[in-house]
Amino acid sequence: MATEILMPALSPTMTEGAVARWLKKEGDTISAGDVLAEIETDKATMEVEAVEEGILGRILVQEGTQGVSVNTPIAILVEEGEAVPESASTAAPVKKEPEVAASEPKAASQPLAVATPPKNRVFASPLAKRVASQKNIDLTTVKGSGPNGRIVRKDVDAAAQKGAPAKGQETAAAAPLSFGGHKIIPHSTMRKVIAKRLAESKSTVPHFYVSVDVELDALLALRSQLNATSPAEGPDTFKLSVNDMLVKAAAVALKRIPSVNASFTDDAMIMYDDVDISVAVSIPDGLITPIVKQADKKSLKQISQETKDLVKRARAGKLKPEEFQGGTFSISNMGMYGVKDFSAIINPPQAAILAIAAGRKLPVVKGSEIAIATVMTVTLSVDHRVVDGSTAAEWLSAFRSIVESPLSLVI
Repeated sequence: MATEILMPALSPTMTEGAVARWLKKEGDTISAGDVLAEIETDKATMEVEAVEEGILGRILVQEGTQGVSVNTPIAILVEEGEAVPESASTAAPVKKEPEVAASEPKAASQPLAVATPPKNRVFASPLAKRVASQKNIDLTTVKGSGPNGRIVRKDVDAAAQKGAPAKGQETAAAAPLSFGGHKIIPHSTMRKVIAKRLAESKSTVPHFYVSVDVELDALLALRSQLNATSPAEGPDTFKLSVNDMLVKAAAVALKRIPSVNASFTDDAMIMYDDVDISVAVSIPDGLITPIVKQADKKSLKQISQETKDLVKRARAGKLKPEEFQGGTFSISNMGMYGVKDFSAIINPPQAAILAIAAGRKLPVVKGSEIAIATVMTVTLSVDHRVVDGSTAAEWLSAFRSIVESPLSLVI
């Protein structure tokens, strides 16, 4: 009997997705576990596997179609020798969707509405997109050598060597949509979700902000000492970053002041036992927050190695939903850009996010003397429904104490 393959819910917050690429074509024999397609979610591009065997009889949603609601039929699977239905309405839904977040509630099936793929749609791997963004290469001018003409990294590298046109220097044939002489760039799925969530957070969560200056010299000295103990090669090699140490410091501070490690609900306050730190990472299409789970229980070396792996896979679009969905507290570090200070928007349902600015050499008073110290400004944004002003100040005081006397990070 013909069955529908539905748009899966690949994360707890996913309501719609985009079909980036079909890896099977109509008429192909499908086995359980075969990768059918790549689906763009609000956070990443993910592969979807088949849960039943059969023949891929009809593809209902073409590559490049965006805004496809969860549970919308995207293809029809038939048995060998069976006639292929003309539409999804004559096929039965699959018993189980090929999805990751199978325990999440499903939205009701909606009528099939297939959008027309944009004519200037570019099919490229997440890594190729990132490299093209870094090198300012216009992907519409790059010829892909991957499956079905997909652009992969080597294509971007080759285009860069040949001097491919940069973004903003497209030929007329490859020019983006325009209106009144202005360039129009359609929103990606991720950008739409980021805009929606940040607007909801800022408008529904009562933010307030507390800032403090923190001296970094002791932490920088400890970092140098620890990095000097790393083997030159091998699996035990590590190189701690300042951010690694600040993640650990925030985790220790959350154990000391656990009321900040919490969330608000209409009926109760959720006080988390685990300290799972979401670390904001910039990617070409927006922002993603991979999670260092139980950061308070991990060594600096473990945090460093895990963070590097998470960031690498985040930028390649290879994170699993559970690796970026959740978290109990967030850190956003823009110190590498020389930012003096800033305030971050809370990532609901978390109650707080720490904004970390650049360390700067400044004169400070120590006793009756003026000395030069490396000082950074950190700003804690908190949900006032969960955290009162005195609690926020107490947490920042604990964080500053840990950073300025950092031996507790290794004891």
